[in-house]
Amino acid sequence: MALRHWIFALSLTLPAVAARAAPPEVDALLVLAVDSSSSVDRAEFALQMEGLAAAFRDTEVHAAIASGPKRAVAIALMEWSDPSWQRVGVPWRVVRSAGDALKLAEEIDTTPRLIDGGGTALGNALSVAVRMIQSAPFKAERKIIDISGDGAQNLGRSLAPVRAAALKAGITLNGLAIVNEEPDLEDYYRAALVGGPESFVLRAADYADFTQAIRQKLIRELSVPIAEAPQPALNLAALAPSAPAERRTKSEARQ
Repeated sequence: MALRHWIFALSLTLPAVAARAAPPEVDALLVLAVDSSSSVDRAEFALQMEGLAAAFRDTEVHAAIASGPKRAVAIALMEWSDPSWQRVGVPWRVVRSAGDALKLAEEIDTTPRLIDGGGTALGNALSVAVRMIQSAPFKAERKIIDISGDGAQNLGRSLAPVRAAALKAGITLNGLAIVNEEPDLEDYYRAALVGGPESFVLRAADYADFTQAIRQKLIRELSVPIAEAPQPALNLAALAPSAPAERRTKSEARQ
């Protein structure tokens, strides 16, 4: 009887222990926030998605993903435009291998446009991306939000306090400025949007240039600095000086 009681108590305890278990660890959390406002026509939106899919098929991007100690990253994709228009196109996906990256590329390729039109509410988009990072079911040292767009904020929540909150939470904000309509957008992103450790802005001349720009961006933001990357074990024997050759015996010297 006592044994049955013990087994029953254990069955109640195990789920609670599992619930308290630490979340899976990855090297980085990355939210890809893609502009889907009225300034982005259907062809331009398709070029953004095709560029992202192509990047995740690239071997250098695969190497960047595997450069950290966990050899894994978690990635989600969100579309944004008006203050209340943010939609997750691809929920969190863990990428641990080239095969995982290719599956993600296929998923991006087949994800429909969820928002079509609206203004450029960068502050609201960033706020939702921050919440996505903070509620992610993974643990990571590096947290990154990657915003791509072709215009400065023109409505919605003020960007500055959301940016400040993101930086205080240790989130790096990177930007990809598509400057075909606003030539000074790169400067605006640099002044008003990006920030945090290793943050940067890349410039795409137009949507056709997006593919190469997003590839460079992913390689740069997912690559772990050499000093932090896992290093091969040091072979002390190989570094030791060679032992001096034994002296010839007198008999060998006389020969």
